[in-house]
Amino acid sequence: MSKTLVIAEKPSVAQDIVRALTPVAGKFDKHDDHFENERYVVTSAVGHLVEIQAPEQFDVKRGKWSFAHLPVIPPFFDLKPVDKTKSRLNAVVRLAKRKDVTELINACDAGREGELIFRLIEQYAGGAKNGLGKPIKRLWLQSMTPQAIRDGFDNLRSDAQMLGLASAARSRSEADWLVGINGTRAMTAFNSRDGGFFLTTVGRVQTPTLSLVVEREEKIRKFVSRDYWEVHAGFQAQAGEYPGKWFDPKWKKSDDPEAKADRLWNQRDAQAIADAVRGKAATVTEESKPTTQASPLLFDLTSLQREANGKFGFSAKTTLALAQSLYERHKALTYPRTDSRALPEDYLPVAKQTFGMLAGSGMRHLAPFAQQALDDNYVRPSKRIFDNSKVSDHFAIIPTTQAPSGLSEAEQKLYDLVVRRFMAVFFPSAEYQVTTRISQVVGHHFKTEGKVLVKPGWLAIYGKEAANEVGGAKDGEKGQPLVPVAPGETPHTDHVDAKGLKTKPPARYSEATLLGAMESAGKQVEDDELREAMQEKGLGTPATRAAIIEGLITEKYMLREGRELIPTAKAFQLMTLLRGLGVDELSRAELTGEWEYKLAQMEKGQLSREAFMQQIQAMTEKLVKKAKEYDRDTIPGDYATLSTPCPNCGGVVKENYRRFACTGTAGDGNGCGFSFTKSPAGRTFETQEAEALLRDRRIGPLEGFRSKAGWPFTAEVAIVRDEENNNCKLEFDFGDDKADEESGELVDFSSQESLGACPVCGAPVYEHGSNYVCSKSVPTQQQATPSCKFKSGKIILQQPIERAQMHKLLATGKTDLLDKFVSMRTRRAFKAFLVWDATAGKVNFEFEQRDSKFPPRKTAAKSTTATAAKKAPAAKKAPAAKKAAAKKTTRTPAAGTLKPSPELAAVIGEGTVSRPEVVKKLWDYIKAHNLQDPADKRSVNADAKLRPVFGKDKVSMFEIAGIVGKHVS
Repeated sequence: MSKTLVIAEKPSVAQDIVRALTPVAGKFDKHDDHFENERYVVTSAVGHLVEIQAPEQFDVKRGKWSFAHLPVIPPFFDLKPVDKTKSRLNAVVRLAKRKDVTELINACDAGREGELIFRLIEQYAGGAKNGLGKPIKRLWLQSMTPQAIRDGFDNLRSDAQMLGLASAARSRSEADWLVGINGTRAMTAFNSRDGGFFLTTVGRVQTPTLSLVVEREEKIRKFVSRDYWEVHAGFQAQAGEYPGKWFDPKWKKSDDPEAKADRLWNQRDAQAIADAVRGKAATVTEESKPTTQASPLLFDLTSLQREANGKFGFSAKTTLALAQSLYERHKALTYPRTDSRALPEDYLPVAKQTFGMLAGSGMRHLAPFAQQALDDNYVRPSKRIFDNSKVSDHFAIIPTTQAPSGLSEAEQKLYDLVVRRFMAVFFPSAEYQVTTRISQVVGHHFKTEGKVLVKPGWLAIYGKEAANEVGGAKDGEKGQPLVPVAPGETPHTDHVDAKGLKTKPPARYSEATLLGAMESAGKQVEDDELREAMQEKGLGTPATRAAIIEGLITEKYMLREGRELIPTAKAFQLMTLLRGLGVDELSRAELTGEWEYKLAQMEKGQLSREAFMQQIQAMTEKLVKKAKEYDRDTIPGDYATLSTPCPNCGGVVKENYRRFACTGTAGDGNGCGFSFTKSPAGRTFETQEAEALLRDRRIGPLEGFRSKAGWPFTAEVAIVRDEENNNCKLEFDFGDDKADEESGELVDFSSQESLGACPVCGAPVYEHGSNYVCSKSVPTQQQATPSCKFKSGKIILQQPIERAQMHKLLATGKTDLLDKFVSMRTRRAFKAFLVWDATAGKVNFEFEQRDSKFPPRKTAAKSTTATAAKKAPAAKKAPAAKKAAAKKTTRTPAAGTLKPSPELAAVIGEGTVSRPEVVKKLWDYIKAHNLQDPADKRSVNADAKLRPVFGKDKVSMFEIAGIVGKHVS
């Protein structure tokens, strides 16, 4: 009997399909990698199992990246398995090739990426050329409820219907490969001309996105703040006082973007107006009219990401992951990777069912509004909500008819956000009474605006947060009523102030505003409907924008500080290069937005795949050609001049494309020859870093350097004298503090505050170079010959160890759980505590204890050191050795050998202790008795028991470890 193979994108979706089909298709048997009954075989990928690559004869591997081998434009693409999922791919291919499998159903996510995942698997199974040749149908799911899945199987789409989407999916993948590979190799070859290997990544969508952020930062940097004045008055009427702001009724817009009707550009004019009207009577005219405000449209993914970023601070990546979980795992939301903000016209009955579910749900803060909508017949046809012409592959994100349970706090927040928006769009518009009052005083006009909510309509769903967080009052409008002015009344100008203000630069992008800019390809569009009309020409798709932003952060082109996205020096250097080469397609967002629009046309069958790929190839060839043929000494750009003079001759040091170089005392380019690269070991200096390096002759330790083999490393950078060339040069310093001992140079810690007591000898610990060191481990004025060996790096396996963490380690013997260590062996990130290991006499790792359904292994060690991993093979011992090891791990740790003084014992108790135990017990006592100074948490107030120990009424937290040393023996 012939069977149909159903391939889902994820295992969880395959299980949902099996559950939904069981009542209508019979019971499924579960196998290792699939489910099967008499009619269906159901399996899944785990995302992408196959990726494209250039055939071997056309590709050039890293190490031979040069213009001689570019551009790489293969006549066709080979396929290769994704290494991590080879076994899953082999299982799916084996099922697809079964003789009894006569038909395939693509049940991957409904969209371009899901189409590509399936098509590449099917092509790979058929020999990577023409596919298997078996009939294909498409399951198109926009909701994951069992009934929606069954309905999807009843309405499978034909292969012919999906050809446009398949072509767009392949074209997007191949275009990204061509532009990414050729662009990255060409820019890397250009930047590596002077030697070394300076990896410079570019992408078809990520680089134009970066250009938006860089252009905004350039505007901020070039912005010159201007002083302006506003005149604010208070008018006393019979019914009370009301405010007013001066404005010029004859003002018209000009080329000056900062000019406004209520701004004056010199203090003299502002003060003259204030003096002229003070104490005078005003003639009042006013106009009052009703206005309405409709609710925002339903969410698509980008608008949901923007709202969640602004409201909760969620990154775009986090919002997508939460929405995907609510869709896939909880079946609570419809498909989230959508660019539509409308529903199909036949979806009205489902919307009513959803309101019924919400009305009967346990969400007491929202259920009454759902019931009100049903009782008052709010859920009815509306072109603003139900419009087939505005629904693409997927409709807007709304709640399903399935009530969720067991949501995490973050999932609940996002679910509430979608539910409120869904209900609000059916509720009536909010109604306001808007009053504009003009008070005229001796020829000067003052405006007062009042806005009173008459009927809340949809705003009732949001309550108090509505005005600020859901687009309530517009800028300059007041949400409170105005005191009335009687006809013919002339209010008295009670007080007047000329307020001095400054113009502000544009705000940096947040993820919310960058997503909006990507959606409209850089055009600033705030109106929902207009942005929706433009979004087909946006950068990327709703499903890919979060990954694009994260990729730019990973590549160190941008930093995320709070909610701001800040471009790095590396980003500015790339944009300078692309502009200098004249590669507009990668430096202007609007042009790349056109490519995305063409992919959308291809999905609809309005543009051929061949025509699009020819345009991409032409763009690739142009990009490589311009980089290859560039023959000038430097790239033109807006470069910095450093304030610190040349260390060799005292000349002016200026930035150019590749270096910071001496340009002579006149700054005319005839320098002494001193210069240093802007990007040593692939890490680009920020201008302020270069300034600090030149001023202090040393900076760091800095992260982000890469060796020629591609390994990341951390180092200080120093400018040192090169006697051979009679000049100065740049060098890496890896923090080998033995140099201090060998040179005999004394280290001065007098300007530093100690981090705590050395766990070895009790002396103070300070920062020194790239380490935290005991003051007795380096030569000092007090002790020229080092007597201690305690040292711990400021950065360990790429994890920065902050001062606060080192203080905690010295005080309690253990840091907080740190999560940015990177294994040298596997290059994978891991979490661990740093602990003081008295037995080993050094700082070690201790790993987080996790709950497990299995009993703990008897031989499991409690902590692992950075060096222990290298000695792991030695752990394979004879059975007797294993027993000994097991006994060793069950022993209680050896008790401390130090005896507290009577004064200290009165606080921590009698008995022998170790130094970390003493400090920990002291801190437990301090916290239990609330002895930290409320005004300065770093100070501790002594009570009657502590005063004999401290010897004074108050001590710094940094003194405690040192004091302890005097009370133990």
